Amino acid sequence: MQNSSENDPFATARQRLVCEQLSEFPPRVVAAMGRVPRHEFIPPEHQKFAYADSAVPIGFGQTISQPWIVATMTTQLNPQPADRILEIGTGSGYQAAVLAQLVAEVYTVEILEPLAQRAGEMLRRLGCPNVHLRLGDGHGGWPEAAPFDGVIVTCAPEAVPAPLLAQLKDGGRMLIPVGPPSEQDLIVFQKHRGCLLELTRVPVRFVPMTGQAATAP
Repeated sequence: MQNSSENDPFATARQRLVCEQLSEFPPRVVAAMGRVPRHEFIPPEHQKFAYADSAVPIGFGQTISQPWIVATMTTQLNPQPADRILEIGTGSGYQAAVLAQLVAEVYTVEILEPLAQRAGEMLRRLGCPNVHLRLGDGHGGWPEAAPFDGVIVTCAPEAVPAPLLAQLKDGGRMLIPVGPPSEQDLIVFQKHRGCLLELTRVPVRFVPMTGQAATAP
């Protein structure tokens, strides 16, 4: 990733965050988050909050997830160097940039054009050639690039979209927040013989999945 700590005024704050707040996570995840300049993915007026362990607004009613959630989701996904990962909800592009340090390819889908454009520009500028970004409705996934070793969803539908299950390899993991805004759980699934086996869940609050997911019965 093209980021020089010599020219990065936030380098010390970023290292403090990963050392003090994220030390419980696997070293490779911590190292990846230490390399990715989170402040670059946040609008200038909010960059002073970039290395607090909290969500930060990025415009259009969306947020960049708190670092602890990003570290948790990345760890639970258990990404391997040869993996191909599907992300639904690019948002700022930060989660995709972290995953890009850990896997072979990331395919990420964003429904909001301004966010997709901004994230794409940032990912190119920082040097993430293994991230492929598409503007579209994440409910349908990215069928042409399937199957995927893992699927990570950063917006909450009320039920797991069937296309995402279909595009996940057998044995692969899916992380997805599920439920209405008032009662969501982040669930870790593993696909086994075409079905999803629940491994763990934790209460969370993510922005709702829009598009087809919002009109599904």
